[in-house]
Amino acid sequence: MYEIETRPQKPPAKKFIFAGLLFAFLLITSSIFMFLYPFGSKEKAAYFKGNHPILFMGKQAGNAYIEGETIYLPLTFLREFVDEAIIFDEHSQSIIIATKNKVVQMPSESSSYQVNGKSMKMEYSAVKQIEGERYLAIEPLLALYPITYSILSETGAVWVKKNGDTIAAGKVQEKDIDEELLRLRTKASLGSPYTASVSPKESVFIEQEKGDYYFIRKEDGRAGYLKKQYIKKGESKEIAISLEETENTVPKMEGPIQLTWEAVYTKNPNTSSIPKMAGVNVISPTWFELADGKGTIKNLGSKDYANWARTQGYQIWGLFSNAFDPVLTHEAFSSFETRQNMIRQLIHFSQIYKLNGINLDIENVNPEDGPFITQFVREATPFFHEAGLVVSMDITFISSSGNWSAFYERDKLARIADYMVVMAYDEHWGSSQIAGSVASLPWVEANLKLLLKVVPNDKLILGVPLYTRLWEQQSNGDVSSKALSMSKVKEWLSQNKITPVYDPVSGQNYAEYYSKKEKITYKVWLEDEISLTKRAELAKKYNLAGVASWSRYFADETAWSALTLTNKEAAKK
Repeated sequence: MYEIETRPQKPPAKKFIFAGLLFAFLLITSSIFMFLYPFGSKEKAAYFKGNHPILFMGKQAGNAYIEGETIYLPLTFLREFVDEAIIFDEHSQSIIIATKNKVVQMPSESSSYQVNGKSMKMEYSAVKQIEGERYLAIEPLLALYPITYSILSETGAVWVKKNGDTIAAGKVQEKDIDEELLRLRTKASLGSPYTASVSPKESVFIEQEKGDYYFIRKEDGRAGYLKKQYIKKGESKEIAISLEETENTVPKMEGPIQLTWEAVYTKNPNTSSIPKMAGVNVISPTWFELADGKGTIKNLGSKDYANWARTQGYQIWGLFSNAFDPVLTHEAFSSFETRQNMIRQLIHFSQIYKLNGINLDIENVNPEDGPFITQFVREATPFFHEAGLVVSMDITFISSSGNWSAFYERDKLARIADYMVVMAYDEHWGSSQIAGSVASLPWVEANLKLLLKVVPNDKLILGVPLYTRLWEQQSNGDVSSKALSMSKVKEWLSQNKITPVYDPVSGQNYAEYYSKKEKITYKVWLEDEISLTKRAELAKKYNLAGVASWSRYFADETAWSALTLTNKEAAKK
């Protein structure tokens, strides 16, 4: 039998136990340190892309083009951030700019350009085309828009500022700070890439703040997030740019407007037969009409009529129409040169007849040509104002009808013209297969409310019809109508011994008559003293600039007193 010898095991040496504990402690401590210590990302990201970056409103907005000492900005940048109305005219190969008082034509690759028809010279081209993109020299733009610029050192960035921009100054703290903590991060986190570094005491701009970080910008344009504790905030300054532009003031109307149109188709009326029109202060004869696609305007003006109107105390706003021809309209309004041709003619006519204003009646236009109409008004208004002319534009209520409604850019037109005249008719057209009112009061008010969302009330004139449609409904259901003047309707009612009855649904007097002999049912919703008074009350209720009536020929003596607005009851322009 074997004898097993056992010996007691010796405990490990104390020094080995201590070393193990120390190692574990150091491992845990270093892990905590590595976890908690703010090591920043060493990845550097480029802030700008391409040559001559444009810095605008805190970010890069494209790239400029520099030739010699001339800086050019892309048309795309200018349209998006400065003025969406800057256009390129294909026919003349020109950039067209229309401000409140100036119309500028800048031909491509030319050192001369036109301002309100006057030639201006430069030592360089105002417009350049580089690789399919058009660029405008910035210098002439400084006289047109409240912007300024500077070229930043090192990066070559073009910093564009606009009137009202606020810039807050800042300075990096003087104390000794780790270089890693002075890097501008792409996000409010040290773990994000950096775009640039700042130095102690360096001047910077503070643009935003996010939690514990400021978004700051170096003087070379590069920017990023930096902890607030490393920046001392300074004063804020607002960019103030004033343009030396003389505003052409047009004589304002005293009190509300009461306009009536004089329909002139072949010749002017005998003024001796025109009765007094109490309350009317503006008369708009339909004298001028587009004749061809080159912008030639047919003129039916009369000096005798104009002299008569002035002696009666009326302002004269000559009406210009597009002949309601969509083809001619496209040809004449799609080119800068033809638009200018029309504008020159209208100014010439205004001088011949000593007009006070121009009323633009543009109707039946293809929807895609709507911007050309807006551009015409934009280009015409500075010239008309310079000639002392009030500019008014006729529009329809908002509807889905393409050629008769959709083409109007009402919000833009309202910002340009002095007045907008809404033709608040026809609810039921003459060709309608359903008999109904020319413009019932609920229909007018409902549409007026919609229109006032895009057109200011103090610019809006309510157009009202002075004619009534006499509807004839055959026994087989066929419907037709004819327009009658106020006196002719009264005559028809009298001949047929009919007394109209007030219809609360339409807000008008209504009459119906069945002819046994003809087997025809006649229906009529009257435009009379009652309906016109109610329309005047609408103008007062919504504090509109006035009323306008189509047309003087259809009126009787009761129309003018019914439509009269007092100075206290309508908006002053």
